Amino acid sequence: WGVFSVPAWGSEWFWWHWQGQRNAAYERFVRTRFPPGTTYAEFAPHFTAYDFQPRQWAELFWRAGARYVVLTTKHHEGFTNWGSPRSWNWNSVDVGPHRDLVGELGEALRERNLRYGLYHSLMEWFNPLYLADKKNGFKTQNFVVKKMMPELYDLVLKYKPDLIWSDGDWEAPDSYWNSTSFLAWLYNDSPVKDTVVVNDRWCNRCSCRHGGFYNCADKYRPGTLPDHKWEMCSSIDKLSWGYRSNMSIAEVMDEASIIEELVQTVSLGGNYLLNVGPTKEGVIVPIFQERLLALGRWLDINGEAIYESRPWRVQMENSTDTVWYTSKGQVVYAIFLLWPRDSVLKLCSPIPCPATQVTMLGYAGTLKWQEETPGKGLLITLPYMLPSPLPPQSGWAVKLEGV
Repeated sequence: WGVFSVPAWGSEWFWWHWQGQRNAAYERFVRTRFPPGTTYAEFAPHFTAYDFQPRQWAELFWRAGARYVVLTTKHHEGFTNWGSPRSWNWNSVDVGPHRDLVGELGEALRERNLRYGLYHSLMEWFNPLYLADKKNGFKTQNFVVKKMMPELYDLVLKYKPDLIWSDGDWEAPDSYWNSTSFLAWLYNDSPVKDTVVVNDRWCNRCSCRHGGFYNCADKYRPGTLPDHKWEMCSSIDKLSWGYRSNMSIAEVMDEASIIEELVQTVSLGGNYLLNVGPTKEGVIVPIFQERLLALGRWLDINGEAIYESRPWRVQMENSTDTVWYTSKGQVVYAIFLLWPRDSVLKLCSPIPCPATQVTMLGYAGTLKWQEETPGKGLLITLPYMLPSPLPPQSGWAVKLEGV
């Protein structure tokens, strides 16, 4: 969420595609819609956040089943969504909303007992200090010392985040960014030293190697169970993370795809961070709200198989990628994404015993089962579903006790 929500076209990388790459489509877009000589800075007063209701956002995220929320404090454009003293006239208090967006959302989320994460880009595409350091082969650190680090410390001291989601790291080494000294302060001396969590984007070779949890790459999907805590970050708009006014329904993830991504991620031990790009007025558009609320309704029924769960010894059935496992203590959950034709669910991996009990989340009573082959596997008779011309909603969980 930032000044890129004003042109609301292409993606949140609008400024770079337009002025950094001189992309013809972006140049044409500005030429046909804005007065001659328009600069990116002139978009900022139109980033009004007139309709931004932090409590409504917090309620939406809470109803969506979120346990933590991450807000853009500053993207690669350098505009800060709080009144940074190091970002004169290029922040949400001096220009545009004239509001502390970071602070307001933080208060609303904490009323709902949701954890608060802050996204922060290390680099700024067109900051003269950054460009000068870059020209010097990152041997000078004027940008880091005068702009970036003071803002990062400011964010931690002012808002005491539960999570710092770093980005914009890929052009320079950690010795340029001063990542190690900042993280040492964060974990040893900062006001959040005992609670804070960070990701892995702190230098050009840090991804998937250093960090509290790994992102590795946007929309990253490991094929097998990673040995380190990780997070899958995805976006409901398949083509952008910022709001686009010309988004079409075909470019929006459907409910089944979101549930499938969540289930696969959690089964492999990951967290799921699902992005929505708000408008310049601060509205989360109805189609995004609808998707989030649908996910929340699914979690109301099936959350027991998701929250506080751990990967099981098997993550998915080898024969199909439509059955995924999670576990909690002695209980195993099998989450299946497609309803089997004959309403008999075949699981090859669990080893049952005479005392094995099978139930389905959201359904009263126990389910009948039999061994698939002696000593291994289960054939579970699912509840009868009324015939329907539409495929049933996506994703159900059976709870296996005593396997």
